[in-house]
Amino acid sequence: MQRPLCCLLLCLLFYAASVSAQKPELPYTTINFQNLNDFKPTGSNWKLAGDVFYDLNKSGGGSVKSGTGILVNDLSGKSKDHLFTKMEHGDIELELDFMMEKGSNSGIYLQGRYEIQLFDSWGVKVPTPVDCGSIYERWDESRPEGRKGYEGHPPAQNVSKAPGLWQHYKIVFRAPRFNEKGEKIANARFIKVIQNGVTIHENIEVTGPTRSAAFQDEKPMGPLMIQGDHGPVAIRTIKYKAYAIEPVALTKLQLSAYDGKFKSVDELASLTPKREMPIDVLAHLAPGSKDNFAGKITGTIHIPRSGEYLLNLNLRWIPAEVNPNVRNGAGELKIAGKKLLTINTEDGGTASTKVNLEAGDYPLELSYYKNFGLWYARSNDILLSVEGPGFQYTTLNQIIRAEDPVSEISLLARSEPVMQRGFVNHHGLKHTHTISVGEPGDANYTVDLAKGEFLQIWRGDFLETTPMWHGRGETQLSVPLGSVIELSGKPSLAWLADKNAAWPDSNATYSNLGYDIDKSGRPVFKYTLGTASVRESFASTDEGRKLSHTFTVAPGTTVAGQGIWCRIASGSDITELPNGMYAINDKQYFIELPGKEKPVIRTTAANTKELLMSINATNNTGTVTYSIVW
Repeated sequence: MQRPLCCLLLCLLFYAASVSAQKPELPYTTINFQNLNDFKPTGSNWKLAGDVFYDLNKSGGGSVKSGTGILVNDLSGKSKDHLFTKMEHGDIELELDFMMEKGSNSGIYLQGRYEIQLFDSWGVKVPTPVDCGSIYERWDESRPEGRKGYEGHPPAQNVSKAPGLWQHYKIVFRAPRFNEKGEKIANARFIKVIQNGVTIHENIEVTGPTRSAAFQDEKPMGPLMIQGDHGPVAIRTIKYKAYAIEPVALTKLQLSAYDGKFKSVDELASLTPKREMPIDVLAHLAPGSKDNFAGKITGTIHIPRSGEYLLNLNLRWIPAEVNPNVRNGAGELKIAGKKLLTINTEDGGTASTKVNLEAGDYPLELSYYKNFGLWYARSNDILLSVEGPGFQYTTLNQIIRAEDPVSEISLLARSEPVMQRGFVNHHGLKHTHTISVGEPGDANYTVDLAKGEFLQIWRGDFLETTPMWHGRGETQLSVPLGSVIELSGKPSLAWLADKNAAWPDSNATYSNLGYDIDKSGRPVFKYTLGTASVRESFASTDEGRKLSHTFTVAPGTTVAGQGIWCRIASGSDITELPNGMYAINDKQYFIELPGKEKPVIRTTAANTKELLMSINATNNTGTVTYSIVW
């Protein structure tokens, strides 16, 4: 039945969106780590801590600080219990941070039955079903020797970090389905598993519980389980969205189509449509010109549960980067006669809102127009996406089109370093004079040659270059294929009066002199910084586990009262560890310094931390070398 407008409780919150903006979403439910009340009673091996240290170089050398916020599996006593949540779930979107001790092994079990492996797989070249990120194998003792384990799925690539660093999982899981008699009619499925920002599994079916599951049967619901009997592991920030089966649905869609040029969707109210037709997907499907049209789509939207919903509307013919003085389209969305979303050209074709809706069926009206098309925004499709209580973010009634087939154009570094010039996105901004270097050990990086800035590092495969080389190469971007850590992008070297002088955002005296290629095929970057001449180089070491960064500086004529300093790292925090390394930005990566030189750790005006080293010249040459470990 149709609900009257008064039943809608509308609380609107609009978002500005762009091509680089993060998709808005509804909040997660967070498991409390201030105590263990969200978990079932368990053994003494599970403890709360304020901080944890696992030594990169040896197992058994960890330590914890008192406090809360982190769960630690401490196997120093006799207890080796698993940890179960009181929360039980079916379909779920789960996120968590974890940290491995060197050589350690654990696992996170969805519904207590289906395991995603937690393992120290740092530096593994060819991952197997026992490595971190794998969907662990099933086990059958009745099978022949050597084949007892089966259906294990290794990650698509190994993007695991070093022991002692925080890592991240995002898991989208679909529970098995059962009929009214309780008989299973569909297997459990991992829709997507993302490790450290990289998709390592998609649409993997699991026919039954994996090895060492807490339960050997299958049910619609079950708790999360963290394995506690294998090895030390630290867990923090478990959050989730639990989903029901009943979806939001669009039905009884009808398109009224109009021809001509328009300035506003309000003009449609006084016009007679040129044609009317039933449709089942959201797109302007009326025959005629690809441009100079308008449409009004009406239908019914089914809201399965009362609560807060996120609506996201995208008119795909309005590109994200537009000239606001040239208006090529607009649109608006109404539910139960209430205008919820409005898109104008300057919005970049996308608008979002959060709104409280009561369960029920409501009339929906979507009006829009398009005056002309752009070669890089060809589609006339409309994307309406919804997320709500118990309902995963989903695009409704999306048309499926056969695009021009093109395989991913990727550039890999297998046996020697590989270099690629191109455009790179860094903190949402396009850098146009960059060079990315892929190392055979999967430790890759990007440098901005125009500004002398060290932009990013990543572990895993090198580059996808499809946006550069397919068709017109519309965005011209090269996209890292591995797990990316974006650095600050400020200069690495600067003239400073002393260790307290503020670090510059850019160097006006920087002058790029190109680069040489050394015997190993790696670039050596050359530039001047005022009177100083600099040679900067990188090298993958320890079989790709580390990236060595070296500056050789000839200061030239020294500026009175100033010296050349190297900013090695910056972040929200920098901590010297018991093993002599430095943890950067909440244990995002490590810095390793050779010798006994002590860097300067200082606090900036923005309350961030910087790690600096003075470059002292001997015989008119000074050198700084450090390694990034992640």
